[in-house]
Amino acid sequence: MDAISQLTLMVFRLNGQLLAWGDELVAPLGLTSARWQTLGAMAMADQPLTAPQIAEVMGMTRQGAQKQLNVLLELGWVAAQANPAHKRSPQYGLTPQGNERYLGAKTLWEAEVSRLARAVPADEADQATATLHRLLQLLSLGTPA
Repeated sequence: MDAISQLTLMVFRLNGQLLAWGDELVAPLGLTSARWQTLGAMAMADQPLTAPQIAEVMGMTRQGAQKQLNVLLELGWVAAQANPAHKRSPQYGLTPQGNERYLGAKTLWEAEVSRLARAVPADEADQATATLHRLLQLLSLGTPA
């Protein structure tokens, strides 16, 4: 099998493992990987985001982002507000409780990053990131290789 096919299969496997691992990591906070991703998109933004914007930032479907937003709204961890640019697409932001959950997950993650960084040299991680970024660009643009 060619190198790009092998890389693609490894990304699929890694994605599944990251989601399962992330679920376990943040479970004590009442989070799942999907909720953590959704909170993270909002925490890293400098303004409230719509469901499609969250989906784009985190590589989720719009429906997947909306599903998580609905749960987070029920929990009181995000708040919706009117979107002046689009009446049917509200903007979402973290509540203080949601920010607290996100910061708790970030603390857990930072401890794991230290452990992983000791095992994977920065230059290897940088090269992998560059390769994955290039593939993402090619696939996003629909550009033939």
